[in-house]
Amino acid sequence: MSNVPLAADRLYLDHAATTPILPQAQAAMVAGMGQWANPSSPHGDGRAARAVLEEARARIAAALGWNGPVIFTSGASEAIAIALTRAKAGRIVTSPVEHDAVLRVTKNADRLAVDRDGIVSTPVRPEPVEGQSFSSDEEDRASTSSARTDARDLLAVQHVNNETGVIQPLERIERGAALLFADCAQSAGKLPLPDADMIAISAHKFGGPPGIGALLVRDLALIEASGGQEQGYRAGTENLPAILAMAAALEGTDDWLPRAAALRARLDAGVEAAGGTVVAKDAPRIPTIASYRMPGLSARAQLIQFDLAGISVSAGSACSSGSLKASHVLRATGWDDEAASQVVRVSLGPQNCDSDVDRFLDVWTAMAKRANA
Repeated sequence: MSNVPLAADRLYLDHAATTPILPQAQAAMVAGMGQWANPSSPHGDGRAARAVLEEARARIAAALGWNGPVIFTSGASEAIAIALTRAKAGRIVTSPVEHDAVLRVTKNADRLAVDRDGIVSTPVRPEPVEGQSFSSDEEDRASTSSARTDARDLLAVQHVNNETGVIQPLERIERGAALLFADCAQSAGKLPLPDADMIAISAHKFGGPPGIGALLVRDLALIEASGGQEQGYRAGTENLPAILAMAAALEGTDDWLPRAAALRARLDAGVEAAGGTVVAKDAPRIPTIASYRMPGLSARAQLIQFDLAGISVSAGSACSSGSLKASHVLRATGWDDEAASQVVRVSLGPQNCDSDVDRFLDVWTAMAKRANA
């Protein structure tokens, strides 16, 4: 057990990793546990559970403004894996600033060019995977293979970047006949969903419980069935209590983004006043996520000092922040390893207020002064 003394009064500024479960979501989950039965069972209890499940599915679709099928999953990572490994598509094209969950299942995909802020270049012209080049013959073979399958390309682009908060203008991407898959883990429940063929969401990013999410599909014919539950597209007993909590979280989300925008503007100004750099400052960013560079001090050292001060922040994605490797997102947008290694992410939730921002800035400013003394 660690003997490091931590501040008793913690300040949580890591909502992009996970956000506290909303009271209404907790209540819905507890109620769901109290009337639990397997929705796939044919008896009366199972049929009643099935009715509640399908009602929750419709509630979630309505809350999101989605008019297609909803496939429940264990979270966004599983939804991503289903979409990108079982899509009836030819070539898969992604950007180099996607979440690790996308990059893991698209290792051989073409990568799109992005600008300094991580915005995809348009029209879409995929470039070779990093460290690999293609001859014209290889490109011809890839083109021939795609034509032979008579399948449309699949473009996988994140709606909101989980490290920088940059909002990808998906509506401006000239994709032609290509299908669009959007990772909306950071935007669902906050921003309107983009016009995409498939979308991944995760409940614990908007006040629901961890371990539940969904793949939204415009047409189930776009993906291969696998058997089992969820209309044959995802095996395993549905987690009805968590699904009910996800529905309650989406329905109970108020419009707090204007308040978050004011808090983020206060953060940006304070960091710059202390000599820090705002990542993608001039790009369209969701108000809940910001990344900052503190010259002269590594992100690892910053995280330790913030933690000792009772403040929870992160360095890049929570899924890879323990690796201590430079952020692939920042590297793809032109940052060198030294600068990228000095960036931390601050992400806001509906519980945060002005005094939280001021507390963070007090610690940031003192830390920056010591680092550059």
